[in-house]
Amino acid sequence: MRDASLNSSSAVASGDAALDDPSLVALRSGNTELRVAPQIGGSIAAYFEATEAGPVHWLRPATRAALDARNPLQMASFPLFPYCNRIRDARFDFDGQSIDLSGDGNAFAHALHGNAWRRAWRVGARSATSVELHLEHTPDAAIAGDWPFAYQAQQTIELVGDVLRVTLTARNLADRPMPFGMGHHPYYPRTADTVVTAAVDAMWHADLDVLPTHLGAHPAVEALRHGMPADAFDLDNNFTGWKREAVIAWTDERRKVTLSADATFGQMVVFAPASEALLCVEPVSNTTDCFNSPADARENVGGAVLAPGETITGVLHWTPARY
Repeated sequence: MRDASLNSSSAVASGDAALDDPSLVALRSGNTELRVAPQIGGSIAAYFEATEAGPVHWLRPATRAALDARNPLQMASFPLFPYCNRIRDARFDFDGQSIDLSGDGNAFAHALHGNAWRRAWRVGARSATSVELHLEHTPDAAIAGDWPFAYQAQQTIELVGDVLRVTLTARNLADRPMPFGMGHHPYYPRTADTVVTAAVDAMWHADLDVLPTHLGAHPAVEALRHGMPADAFDLDNNFTGWKREAVIAWTDERRKVTLSADATFGQMVVFAPASEALLCVEPVSNTTDCFNSPADARENVGGAVLAPGETITGVLHWTPARY
């Protein structure tokens, strides 16, 4: 099942981005602005440059309908905790225990993107250019399939000049080790002239449920290295060997945004379906279904195990430019 969402290009072209909604946290640095939706999964609702001709969006903006639906899949980007992408049949074994995540309210056949994106986040410290968002998860025995490990998560979302910087932090509050992954899920405006460039080594091929089957070569690997049109392939795949930088360019508009990530985010997902005008280039710390990966594949799937009290932090940047 693909991630359902809005048509990227139509949302931008129609001008119905909900930039003035009072429920959003508004940040500004010069002509660059952010809108953050703490109550909708701690999401970013818009990231854009304000111009006399109207906003120029670096991420696909949320619309009024998207905010009313309170659906993070229709935001500009949302956080992924405590794992990224799918877990087959919502089950995995860890530390001698069988973990069953089915029935926790996740509407997908395979557990998807963790639970933080389906929770309201608390607003902490804020300024004109930054905001902290906080989430604390305590397992609830009354909820079937609830994530069984307590953890804290924090996002610091800020504008540094015209650069969007997002710092993700998590801490294991449980009294036992916790399997863990994190990332962000940005949607970009997609047009016929959108090109993605990223140095990668291989691609995880996937089945019809978008679950990985094997790691290997694919024409998209070479295409990404040299600049891949967003329309080139039907993709919803993880890429390994990512050098932690990706450029999304709108060649007809002579503008681009560069995504850069620190070492925490060693994996990259490209979601560019043939059937919808959607485009995601996602920095993540683990591949799809990493908790079920065999031991001999672990070096290619990422993820981590956090000891009790252990904290992990990762930093992401989106840098816009014109050329």
